[in-house]
Amino acid sequence: MATFVLVPGAWLGAWAWEDTARELRERGHTVLATALTGLGERAAEGTPDTGLDTHVEDIVAFVEEHDLHDVTLVAHSYAAAPATGAAGRLGERLARVVYVDSAPFADGMRMLDLMSETEVEVARQQVDEHGDGWRFPMPPFEALGLSSDLEGLTEDRRAVMRDRATPQPFRTYEQPLSVPAEPGPEVGRVLIACNDFKGLLDGGVPMLAFLNQPPWRRVDLPTGHWPMLSAPVELANALETATS
Repeated sequence: MATFVLVPGAWLGAWAWEDTARELRERGHTVLATALTGLGERAAEGTPDTGLDTHVEDIVAFVEEHDLHDVTLVAHSYAAAPATGAAGRLGERLARVVYVDSAPFADGMRMLDLMSETEVEVARQQVDEHGDGWRFPMPPFEALGLSSDLEGLTEDRRAVMRDRATPQPFRTYEQPLSVPAEPGPEVGRVLIACNDFKGLLDGGVPMLAFLNQPPWRRVDLPTGHWPMLSAPVELANALETATS
């Protein structure tokens, strides 16, 4: 049986993993989901100084405080950034890292680097006008990506996500990631690719080519970008496959 630490992406809290976590627990796994500072269940803890390094420390501290070992660290979307930073600091506690519809960040990379100039400008405007100058409200669904990103996400699920989403501390997008160390070769590396990301991987995007090569393992999941909400049981299956 595996020990999973589930880290949610932007605007989400530990609550987003509830169905997948329940499914994995029923199969005998140890499952802990964590919220990051300023988000979800920890929304009240956020400040203008909450940055990417805060979230790296959140993950490291969570694993250490729970004295976890042989950890499968699971990062969805934005969480790939802090999980990349945390993975090299967890040492022998870490068995593998699983990126759900995301990929590891390079040293010095920022979330804003993944956005166009127009997208960055719009985000900064939202932060200034609706986020007290430091919080990034969740954009409308149609602004978050392609329609296939929403595949499987019912109207009810969208409503839950919209109601429970919390603004993202914007410094987590602005701050470059510092990667002091890489996980050792004994640490497994797994990618769970949903619809659009699968298309990028199969399309031969040069910067993603390494994800199709050892030591990386890939599990495809035919659903949209939020599989813990659109296909929670199927995501649990994929996570079990990642640990086998």
